[in-house]
Amino acid sequence: MTRAGCPSCATAQTALEAILADYGLTLQVHDVDQLAGDGDPQPRAEYGDRVPVILLDGAEHGYWEVDEDRLRADLHARR
Repeated sequence: MTRAGCPSCATAQTALEAILADYGLTLQVHDVDQLAGDGDPQPRAEYGDRVPVILLDGAEHGYWEVDEDRLRADLHARR
């Protein structure tokens, strides 16, 4: 979950893209404000004050920054 103009979101996106590439995965980015504008206010209400929020298999994995070691361990466990 992200928001346009969020420097932390851009940093997290770059880190996530590099990590996920090692596992053959691609990042899905969802802007909480865009979703709200499209009629789905729930993500902004849930995550808007903590973006970037990293979801893994639909569950919150972290927010504000990427915990690379933990994420890699969890991705490795899902192989």
